[in-house]
Amino acid sequence: MTIDKSLKVKRGMISSRGVLTRVERLVKLRDAERWSDGDPVIGLPKVRVIKMSLKKKKKTKEADAADDKKKGAPKKK
Repeated sequence: MTIDKSLKVKRGMISSRGVLTRVERLVKLRDAERWSDGDPVIGLPKVRVIKMSLKKKKKTKEADAADDKKKGAPKKK
């Protein structure tokens, strides 16, 4: 059976995971000083996962002029 195109996950959308592994949780808890080396590994407190969204950079006039020269387009007035 094949997967419908609308259900496929594109590669760029997988950038952030909602679940951390135990080792990643331990590192975050250790950095926040909520866990030390002697503490039990089972029953760890929850750790919030911060999702980052990247914004597109705004182009400046200089960048637009450089792009136009590369493409060979006429200059803007």
